[in-house]
Amino acid sequence: MPGESLPKAYISLLIPSSDGPKGPTGKTVTFRFNPKEYSIQKSASWDRKPAKGAKKTSMGEFKGAEPRVLNVEVFLDASDDKGDVKKGAKGVGGDIETLFSCLVPHASTMGSKHPLPPFVRFGWGSKVLLTGTVKSVNAKYTMFRPDGTPIRATATVAIEELPGELAKQNPTSGALSATRGVTVVEGDSLASVAYKEYGDPGMWRLVAEANDIDDPMRLAPGRHLLLPERPTTGAEAANGNGNGA
Repeated sequence: MPGESLPKAYISLLIPSSDGPKGPTGKTVTFRFNPKEYSIQKSASWDRKPAKGAKKTSMGEFKGAEPRVLNVEVFLDASDDKGDVKKGAKGVGGDIETLFSCLVPHASTMGSKHPLPPFVRFGWGSKVLLTGTVKSVNAKYTMFRPDGTPIRATATVAIEELPGELAKQNPTSGALSATRGVTVVEGDSLASVAYKEYGDPGMWRLVAEANDIDDPMRLAPGRHLLLPERPTTGAEAANGNGNGA
């Protein structure tokens, strides 16, 4: 229908831990244009010990399956505003900087013995396609302002999946099946999103808590929101919808 926004692909950053994702960091790279394609590579590890002088290779020993690796190309464009694809409109938080931050330890793990970078979730609309860690980011800048500020870029991102049990962890309920998502469009508010998704605008607090939103009045178009399952118990529902009774 006219005026409706197509579901967008996104890369959402998650707080890491040895037990799995602990919740959204609040940072998401939402694709302005959905990818034309993405690839997923899967391989296995074999150990072969060739015999000296043998004409044929010996049967190898299967060591195990390697994690899947997803490769996707992200087209970034800030030519129609005052933004910067590298640093963002206000000098911080640009999409390229956000992607690069996935390759260094997250602040919440800096004091631990085993610091970890943010986990990420690659999804498209309401579908989660892979949860993992970013292996590499290759950014190619293709358009600049007269002062050299980059306003258009293509970033190739490689994401390696987390082990099965870790990948199933959901930031709010512990089950991947409970995770849905929605991309904010112009005119959306937390209350309107809650009404469309749950049939109750009072459920906005549940959405705000799941996405670490402190100011419900500031909801930027293009942001991807995680949608937890609606509470089923009376007490939880009361806390979620704010009725208090």
